[in-house]
Amino acid sequence: MQVHLRTLGCRLNEAELETWGRQFQNAGHEVTRDASTAHLIIVNSCAVTQDAARKSRHLIRKIHRENPTAKLVVSGCYASLNTEEAEQLLGVDMVIPNRAKNELVDDVLNNLDLNSMPAMSTEPATISLFNRGRQRAFIKVQDGCRYRCTFCIVTVARGEEKSRTIGEIIDEINAFHQQGVQEVILTGVHLGGYGSDIDTRLSTLITHILQHTDIPRLRLGSLEPWELDDNFFTLFDTPRMMPHLHLPLQSGSDSVLRRMARRCKTAEFRQLVQHIRKHHPHFNLTTDIIVGFPGETDTEWEDSFSFIKEMKFGHIHIFSYSKREGTKAALLPDHVAKLIQKQRSQQLHKCAEQMKQQFFKQNLGQQYPVLWEGHAVQLDNGKKRVFGYTPNYIKVACEIDDSTSVENTIQSVDLVKAQDDFMLAGLT
Repeated sequence: MQVHLRTLGCRLNEAELETWGRQFQNAGHEVTRDASTAHLIIVNSCAVTQDAARKSRHLIRKIHRENPTAKLVVSGCYASLNTEEAEQLLGVDMVIPNRAKNELVDDVLNNLDLNSMPAMSTEPATISLFNRGRQRAFIKVQDGCRYRCTFCIVTVARGEEKSRTIGEIIDEINAFHQQGVQEVILTGVHLGGYGSDIDTRLSTLITHILQHTDIPRLRLGSLEPWELDDNFFTLFDTPRMMPHLHLPLQSGSDSVLRRMARRCKTAEFRQLVQHIRKHHPHFNLTTDIIVGFPGETDTEWEDSFSFIKEMKFGHIHIFSYSKREGTKAALLPDHVAKLIQKQRSQQLHKCAEQMKQQFFKQNLGQQYPVLWEGHAVQLDNGKKRVFGYTPNYIKVACEIDDSTSVENTIQSVDLVKAQDDFMLAGLT
């Protein structure tokens, strides 16, 4: 049986897809990138915003139109928050909420009439990661969140915090490394809360991973800034820890942050950023910003914009606030007009691009080891342009002979020129 896996949303959804892919293959089935030939299609949906829920519905309908004979299973946050709606979408055979995700593969194989006999179980090295064309793996280390930010529906969809054991995570990373994976990314709904339910913590997990695996590159997913103390950053003294963090700020105005029920003030965020850059000058900090949160005045926006510019982020994910039923923010007064949201968003996009280019310039002349991707662009001069990422998460491109392959290797480069979305590099 051919199984196609599709996701929308966060890195945690990606990590769950990797797990399901391995489980389907261990049961003797094939993971395919071609949805049109699949016998079974799994959609891991998203509902972080109303637009994400709309995109989830659109994707489910599109998949069914293009392959109406395939069995279609929907999971994820949209399926958990809108179960009846998801069940009624044309072509959906099964809806599995987040609370049952760990049993998804067994439930699907046991409860759907798939009219196929599994072949002999595949070799462990044949994993969905490579079938889906990546050189890195997302490792889900925990689920759920204890916090209740007023704009967030995901904590409702994902439930209480639940952490995996350190031993289980290390075994998974070692298995990936044996199969050729060079980089793993630890993910979770509330990654910084790892271990709260099993009497441990994220820094302990990272220390054990560094001690008991040889994975060359370890990267972290999104972390809440209020959970990182100064000692946390000593972990980045090892070159195996990638010097990049995504710290969601959401707003640079303290009064807006209070309405969001965020636990970090701008002064604390500034102190954290200063500490990081003092010890790691080329550390890449990226963030999320919500534009036009309910009640955001012109003065609050100006304060927020000024603080964001001061932080000099390498990249910003910019979201215009949209009302999400079931959240406390939806009940707040004085929602910001769409036109004002659009103007502020455009202003911030322009600023974010300037900060990204500034970060590129700061890294000109630096030498970094790059993990090369499989994607390449053919050039008119008989060469090809390959792409990869530096440890501090700068996308780089390098021209090499068409007959040369660098995919899934780590090689040192000199960064020589900044482009719009990447930096040109030369192999050392």
